[in-house]
Amino acid sequence: MIAAHDSLIVRTMARLLIPLIQLFAVYVLVFGQYGPGGGFVGGVMLGTSLILGILVFGPEESPCRLANKVVHGDGIGLMIFAGVGGLCLIGGGEFLNYSDLEIPWVTTDSRRRFLGILMTQIGVAVDVAVTAISIVFSLSSSDESEQPDD
Repeated sequence: MIAAHDSLIVRTMARLLIPLIQLFAVYVLVFGQYGPGGGFVGGVMLGTSLILGILVFGPEESPCRLANKVVHGDGIGLMIFAGVGGLCLIGGGEFLNYSDLEIPWVTTDSRRRFLGILMTQIGVAVDVAVTAISIVFSLSSSDESEQPDD
């Protein structure tokens, strides 16, 4: 089981660092198509910031309730990814061919490609973050009966 950390310094630094890590993760996610980064790296950073909150504050504290709720949305990233690909198919093109992405208010191909890539990266980031958090929760909930006797 994960217990909350009792150091005031660690808790204060975590309260300062977690929002900064999440903000930088969103930056890496959004601007990943122009440089290094993207959906996987942004998802790892988002998941890591939520895991840091779990390790410092404990899984039941109010800063970590989002992590408890995120685990239940495991298929959302896949649905976003497949939904963008399906919209491309509906537009008459190939799967994930963003120039055929059917978005009514977007008229140029470059904007369609930008939004298509961004949405697929968001889907990947959500799946990576949820997987990282679920791994931490599954590793922390080991039964006492599985422990070897001394």
